[in-house]
Amino acid sequence: MGSKPDKPTSSSPTDRLSQVTNHINPPNTPRKRRQKSDSALPADYSDILAQISTLQNLAANPDPNHVGYARQKAAGKLWVRERVNRLFDPGTFYEVGSVAGTVEWKRLAGIKEEPVAFTPSNNVQGFGALRGRKVVFTADDFSIRAGHADGALVEKTIYMEKMAIELRLPIVKLVDGSSGGGSVTTIRTQGYSYIPPLPSFSQVAKQLELGIPNLGAVLGPAIGLGAARVVSCHFSVMAGDIGSLFNAGPKKASRLTDLGGPGMHCTNGTIDNLAADEEGCFEQLRTVLSYLPNHGLALPPVIKSQDPVERSCGSLRTIIPRKRTRMYNPRTIIETVVDAGSWFEIGALWGTTAITGLARLDGRPVGIISLNCEVNAGALDALGSQKLTRHLKFLDTFNIPLVQFVDVPGYAIGTVAERSATMRHGVALGTTYFSTTMPVFSVITRRVYGVAGGLMLDCRDPRMRIAWPSGEWGSLPLEGGIDVGHAAELRKIEKEKGKEARELRYKELDEEYRRLMNPVRSANAFAAEEIVDPALTRRITSAWVKHVYEELLPIRLMDRANGKIKPVFY
Repeated sequence: MGSKPDKPTSSSPTDRLSQVTNHINPPNTPRKRRQKSDSALPADYSDILAQISTLQNLAANPDPNHVGYARQKAAGKLWVRERVNRLFDPGTFYEVGSVAGTVEWKRLAGIKEEPVAFTPSNNVQGFGALRGRKVVFTADDFSIRAGHADGALVEKTIYMEKMAIELRLPIVKLVDGSSGGGSVTTIRTQGYSYIPPLPSFSQVAKQLELGIPNLGAVLGPAIGLGAARVVSCHFSVMAGDIGSLFNAGPKKASRLTDLGGPGMHCTNGTIDNLAADEEGCFEQLRTVLSYLPNHGLALPPVIKSQDPVERSCGSLRTIIPRKRTRMYNPRTIIETVVDAGSWFEIGALWGTTAITGLARLDGRPVGIISLNCEVNAGALDALGSQKLTRHLKFLDTFNIPLVQFVDVPGYAIGTVAERSATMRHGVALGTTYFSTTMPVFSVITRRVYGVAGGLMLDCRDPRMRIAWPSGEWGSLPLEGGIDVGHAAELRKIEKEKGKEARELRYKELDEEYRRLMNPVRSANAFAAEEIVDPALTRRITSAWVKHVYEELLPIRLMDRANGKIKPVFY
């Protein structure tokens, strides 16, 4: 059967033009408006913004009857957001992850819902400013699960660690708890146990390598991962009234004695400094940061000094006693030479045979090292060597030149010194002196003896150093040195002529050696490059530091950017 013929269509030009016109300008026929449903959402997203605002308000205003919050206040500790507000410059706190946490939602009509309860992530993180310097930070909230891991904490922490690297900003860590360390309750929540991961530590290692300042404060019990995070910092401080540090939880550690507190960890070098309270910790964090660049490819910040470079230090002419057995206060020398009020000591309670810290000369940051003749006569012991090693690496990391005041009789001797591996740590100090590359200027104030003296003064070529008229040096001090070098002669005299004759000969030898050890004789032979009036020390060191900042440090930064210099902190 044949098919029906198609219906004829209009093909006139007028019909085709009419069709095209209708497509371009459709007829103005009114459309029916759709009825607004009860679940319609506002065009300005005010519903979402209201939910965020509600959660932020819940996080910022905790229930005072909450057991964790009540425990925090009963322990005399600031709540985490109180800490943040007191630490940072007013109005500079910007939170990242402000609504991360666990929410209890109430279902409304349609797809609408509203939060009725909120347990924030137990770590407040974000940005802030310390005396105008922008930083990233993490702050544990011990009032929630004692700072143990929750669903958002690890990711938040890793994110901020990465931000510090990406933005080249210092990072501040306020530790109170485990900083996201594990809890056995996680096993019940997940239904299985796990091999402990440590995903954030690769970022920490990279920050240390890049010279991004890591500053930590112990504001409660730093436990496990929390302890590791603060100890890995370039600088750490503990609040003496509430701070403690444990490798494991306090219950496990409580079976032992004398663990955790500042009396342990601020005297063994685990934590650098002690502060009386939280406010003291905050002030130390601000102060340390003021000496440091944002990262290793920048210069330390220079400020205008009100202390004249030409200021004479006449009191230094008499600070070293002529009687060699008398001691003096080495910190007085430091405070006299550097800009007034700029001396900040690091590690005052441990490794006390050595003194380390930061200061300024004409507004420029410098590292300071001095030996402490008031402890063990200044002989370097194991802890003193470790302290100096750490400080040298710190200065090298942040491109800070070193000014050192040298009065060292050598390494400590005796049973205690040998049991604590003094020579091993002394050699480690020596390799650090010679492997770091920041500029070094030495001021010989009194004694330079043995290997310890040699490695401190011979670590740069050419040497940049001056000596005071009180300087004395040699392979070993005369006390003991005469006994060793003239042992056979003195034994023979004592055997043949008696003890009195031996003592007389010893006195003759002592006087002869002391006459020959006149520092001017060393300068005659150019064994001491220059002996100067101690009153000129500030002027001389300030001029050197000025040259270093203007000429040498810019070259160092280029070398570091090109990979020629690779400081290592840990």
